[in-house]
Amino acid sequence: MSVHTRRDAKGRRRYDVRLRDLQGRQFKRTFDTKRQAEDFAAKQRIRRAEAKWIDASGARIPLRQYAASWFETRADLRPRTRDTYEALLRLHILPHLGDRPLEQITVPLVRVWHGELIRTKSQNLAAKAYRLLGVILRTAVEDGLISKSPCSIRGAGIERSPERPIATIEQVFDLADAIAPRYRLTVLLACFAGLRKGEILALRRDRVDLAERTVTVREQLQELASGSFSVGGPKSSAGTRVVSLPDFLVGEIETHFASYVDDKSSALLFQGTRGGPLRRAVLQRAWAKARTELDLDYLHFHDLRHSGNTLAASTGASTRELMVRMGHASAEAALRYQHASRERDREIAAKLDAMVSGSLDQPPPDQPPPPQGAPSLGDSSSGCRGGKRLVA
Repeated sequence: MSVHTRRDAKGRRRYDVRLRDLQGRQFKRTFDTKRQAEDFAAKQRIRRAEAKWIDASGARIPLRQYAASWFETRADLRPRTRDTYEALLRLHILPHLGDRPLEQITVPLVRVWHGELIRTKSQNLAAKAYRLLGVILRTAVEDGLISKSPCSIRGAGIERSPERPIATIEQVFDLADAIAPRYRLTVLLACFAGLRKGEILALRRDRVDLAERTVTVREQLQELASGSFSVGGPKSSAGTRVVSLPDFLVGEIETHFASYVDDKSSALLFQGTRGGPLRRAVLQRAWAKARTELDLDYLHFHDLRHSGNTLAASTGASTRELMVRMGHASAEAALRYQHASRERDREIAAKLDAMVSGSLDQPPPDQPPPPQGAPSLGDSSSGCRGGKRLVA
């Protein structure tokens, strides 16, 4: 790495720093003054020594070009995830930042772009796009193209969704009654087995064990932007699970099997009109019609799973037990359902109250019973009423 002096076409001095990129190809950076060139060369030497050398030529690659190469190397992306990422790039990232060289994508620029998405679209969409941009630019850091990612805005990648409503058991059965009979079981499985829509649509006859009253979740059905289907594993390894069924669901499944499912072990529980997988749009239309009839338009299909998980939490299940049943790898969601279980909390409070009342109604074990005529713990004169201590 050295500084070379030359004169340009107008006779002005120019100072070139000649370097080699990470692939060994030579390139140069030109400066107006010798001091600027020497400072740049010194910084590059330090970065090389600290293994933080930046490929100056690569930093000038437009984001659009780098994002395309990033996609080519991500063979691990699930088909549906790839569809989502491509849409986020095409619609929300590249129109604003695609022609910018990587080195020109700064924190202020990202902040303006992110804020505009919130203003014109939504906070959650802005968070999704921001996270994807962050992943791509962190890879650019790993590739030695930029020194650090400009996606450093605190909280920008967090989605903030309002608390979803919880359907009552009566509402769930009303919805199951109102929806087309061939889709009744989807409502009950979503709520009382806690299955996701994609997991329900991928269920086969051999995944249901009526004798053991279990459903084994190993696949989920994804519908791609092209209209084709993709069957893959659940979102995480925790999503592969065996879910125990309430007894009443066994009868519901037997009825569904008899009416709508082929005898083959590989037969899908829910099929389209031509025998293929059931499309989400078809189920959504049936769901929308049922909830409208019941004046429950505010309920989403996924709210059934949310409601069922809240009911499961109200039984007193531990955090780990909820994680297993829900197919979650982290405890965050399970804790959220536990906290949301207010009815269970009231039951606990009532039981504590009964325990305290029972304890106060009994004399201490080491003391003899009070003499006849003495005030009891339940007398108002003793400071308690009905076995409950009065607090001023």
